[in-house]
Amino acid sequence: MEIHKIEGIIEAVLFAAGDAISVDKLSDITKIDKPTLQSIITRLADKYDTEKRGIKIIKIGDKYQMATKDEFSEYIQKIVPPQKRNPLSNATLEVLAIVAYKQPVTRSTIEKIRGVNSDNSVTRLVEIGLIEETGKLNAPGRPALFCTTDDFLRSFAIESISSLPPIDGFIIDDDGQTTLGSGED
Repeated sequence: MEIHKIEGIIEAVLFAAGDAISVDKLSDITKIDKPTLQSIITRLADKYDTEKRGIKIIKIGDKYQMATKDEFSEYIQKIVPPQKRNPLSNATLEVLAIVAYKQPVTRSTIEKIRGVNSDNSVTRLVEIGLIEETGKLNAPGRPALFCTTDDFLRSFAIESISSLPPIDGFIIDDDGQTTLGSGED
C-alpha cells in the first residue's frame, strides 16, 4: 500500500474516532506491522509540526489521538466553550500523585501514605475519570487496585507514566511548598 494512502487512513481513523486509538487497533485496520505503523505515525506527526498545521497527533501510552494545537485554543473556545471543571483539592491532588507514582495501589495503601481517610478523594478521582479500578489484590478482602487513566495522561499532557519526573527530584521548602529540584545540592 502507498504511504500517502496509509497516512490518509490513519488521519481518517484518528479524526473519526475523536479519542485515542491503540497501535494494535490501528495495525488491525491498516494490516501493517506495529513498528512500521509507529514510524509512519511519527513521520505524520512531524509533518503536522513542520507544516504549522492547526492539528497534531499526540501519543497517550500505546495510543494515538488527533488534537488541536494549544496555540489555537483561543479560537477553538469561540465555538466550543471550555469544560468547566471544579479544581482538585490539595487532598485529591495528593491521592492522585500517590496513585500515579505507586500504581497499582489499594485505598488502604493510599491512606497509610497520607495518614488520613481518602475515600472522598478516591471516589472523586474515579468519578472524573483520572483514576480507575483495574483489578483486585490477591489478599484477604480482595481490595480494589487503582491506576491512572488515559484521561490522566491527556489532562497532564504526558505520554506515559514513565514520563513523570522522578519523585526524589522534589524539594519541599520550609513553607510546605513542593518544587521540582535540579537534583544538585
